[in-house]
Amino acid sequence: MLSGNAIIFLTLVWGAREGQAISQIAECGFACSEGVSCKNKVNWNIFNSFCRQPLPSVTPSILESLTLSTTTKCVHRGACALHLSVSASLIMEESLRGLEICLLSLDTQETRCHSTRIPKISSRKMVGRMLQVHFDCFEVSVAQHLYVTLKTIPYYCEVQISREYRVEDCTDADVGRNIPACFAGRLKYTVDHAQKTIKVHFADIPRSQAYYIRLCLKWFACEDYSPPVLALSTVFWNEWISADPLEQVNVEQPGKAVALKYSQLLPCLCIEGWAAVPDAVRIQICPFENDTRILWDYIFYNPFTQSLSWEPPCPVQGQVHLCGMSKTDDLCWELSHTERTVPGNVHYLQVDPQPWLCMKFTTLQGSWVRCPFADGSFPGWKMKIHQLPDKFRASFISRIPARFQVQLCNRTEPFHCHVLETISVGSQGDADAIGHVDIPVAEVCSPDICIQGWRTDVDYSVPEQMCDIRCNRSYRKKHRRPHDSHLTIHNAQL
Repeated sequence: MLSGNAIIFLTLVWGAREGQAISQIAECGFACSEGVSCKNKVNWNIFNSFCRQPLPSVTPSILESLTLSTTTKCVHRGACALHLSVSASLIMEESLRGLEICLLSLDTQETRCHSTRIPKISSRKMVGRMLQVHFDCFEVSVAQHLYVTLKTIPYYCEVQISREYRVEDCTDADVGRNIPACFAGRLKYTVDHAQKTIKVHFADIPRSQAYYIRLCLKWFACEDYSPPVLALSTVFWNEWISADPLEQVNVEQPGKAVALKYSQLLPCLCIEGWAAVPDAVRIQICPFENDTRILWDYIFYNPFTQSLSWEPPCPVQGQVHLCGMSKTDDLCWELSHTERTVPGNVHYLQVDPQPWLCMKFTTLQGSWVRCPFADGSFPGWKMKIHQLPDKFRASFISRIPARFQVQLCNRTEPFHCHVLETISVGSQGDADAIGHVDIPVAEVCSPDICIQGWRTDVDYSVPEQMCDIRCNRSYRKKHRRPHDSHLTIHNAQL
């Protein structure tokens, strides 16, 4: 017997003990002590939510017990519903007229109550005797979190028992085997590339089970890519067709596929399916997740802001660099201070749209390089070297206003040279412009000397470097110190 002078709170109760089977009932109902005339009512009487001060004889100890368990009510195997079975008992007092059991769903805040009353004459005869009540018509859902309260009628303050209860989830053998919400089944699919459709059907689920199928894009959650399709068996076609606004497909044969349209097979494009019952378990497959190559095509360049961005439609883990493509091999040399870590969009401001400026993507699946300016569709610039009788002339031809820098370098590795001279060359106006830098032959014909040029009015530019410059034999001399040379700059507007 419970005792005390305050409301009694008991700890969280789980649906069933480990390894204990869930009982089955043919029909739900209620019962009270043998020989007692009880009236049963399922409702919520708001007036019984207000308590009154108890009489001296009414203490919390009159509430003997509150026992909770889960049962299943089955139409046939595999088509069952979960019910909460409640057993309660109290010691009757002359002022009591029965008891009330209330369920509060902590997930939805929905409240349902069941009251059991006995006539006034019968209650007087039962003073000091135990009233036992059993009720199992509370329908509940898989893994539902409940708050169960047992109170007297009328409700006396601080005379109640309250408990939290967890309904079993789909990992329970009986629930997983009999409750439709747990019938995840298996998704099977085929891709029709010509029609751009994915044909999907559920396997290993009851023939009469209706289910939803959709395509979604998986980010933090799986966002709708196409509206869910409700696939029905012929048995339930007439029942559902007028009630559900979603697209409906009558599955007349077991295993008939549902065709879902797609525009691109993205790595985050997933197929999701679930039984058409509340709180159903969803299964999801993402068959294209390892094919990330299509993501590298989402590179955009804004010629007005000179910004280069990569905005992938799917999340991907990895690194992004700007790099300069070598003209002699397939290597793309990473530019310093351009590493970006993804997921997320990548933006570079003030980018020189050179054909050999590229983006390099590195993920666990490998590395890919994309060169968005390789087709020459954006205005660029060129550097040409001409040998004159006593000097070399580096010419810069630009279709846009730009500022260039010329360097003489000791060649060590591509784009990493020791600078010998730095000279600025400017081009102005909207027409093509050309700028010249004259360099003494002796400087260029020295061993391991390269001429390098690049734009300095942008943040990201790949130097163009020319080495192994052919010199006339009459001009082959030893390498001079940098301050011995005399470099001449010429600017001309074409």
